[in-house]
Amino acid sequence: MAESARVLPGETVMDLARAHDLGFVEIMAANPGLDPWLPPSDRLVLLPTTHLPPPQLAHAPLVINLAEMRLFWRPPNGDVRSFPVGIGRDGSKLKPTTMRVVAKRRDPVWVPPPSVRAEKPWLPTEVPPGPDNPLGAFSLDLGGSLIRIHGTNLPDGVGRRVSHGCFRMYPEDIATLFDHVSVGTRVAIVDEPAKLAHVDGELWLELHPGQDAADAIEAGEKAEPSVPADLEDRIAAAAGPEAAERVDWSLVAWAAAHPLGIPVRLTRPATGPPIDLLATTPRQNSE
Repeated sequence: MAESARVLPGETVMDLARAHDLGFVEIMAANPGLDPWLPPSDRLVLLPTTHLPPPQLAHAPLVINLAEMRLFWRPPNGDVRSFPVGIGRDGSKLKPTTMRVVAKRRDPVWVPPPSVRAEKPWLPTEVPPGPDNPLGAFSLDLGGSLIRIHGTNLPDGVGRRVSHGCFRMYPEDIATLFDHVSVGTRVAIVDEPAKLAHVDGELWLELHPGQDAADAIEAGEKAEPSVPADLEDRIAAAAGPEAAERVDWSLVAWAAAHPLGIPVRLTRPATGPPIDLLATTPRQNSE
């Protein structure tokens, strides 16, 4: 089953997100109607902590999926890991592309870009390292732009669309990534609300609300799912002739109407009873 946690007295969704290495929108999408600032004490909250790997990991060690606001890392040896990221708000959308890490900076100096200076002309020409630096303690600069993967002095912005185009990470997450990513590393940026993957011979689907719906979630409004028009064709192709007859299309319809960001197994067992809507999620090491 999906992991869960009970809300402690005085705890907010931001607190839950940081404690479980999740983003704000991730938790809100998995728990529609939850009050982000005053969730009821002892409320059981679903935690979308298991993630299907994006296929682009086969070609790039780092993949950022804008639709789920999450960065995936494939180390040379070991299991794939993922981290929540804050991404650019409306008007600062980054289109899918491939970039490379061109520089690594520890204790970076922040020079406010023109877009920020236009909003806040009183800012200094540069901000030295320290608690007021928006880049935090580490920055991975991406080539051909002012886009960076960096820490932050405002961790509540992780897992939200609030930046000017960069990717914000929790301080502890960027510290982990920084020491293991070298200059020249490829970074694939994708925008895929629907992910499919085979785990132990079964087909799984993970659906996210998408970038535009994230704005509605932030505003506490009903989010319209970003379901790809070709989703059924993709599922049929991924299942293949051997498993196509075992795809439960009622589950597909349910998942499309409820993009919780939690993997759902689409294939019925060859024998035994039918599966639940929220079937057991893939093992954590299958990320």
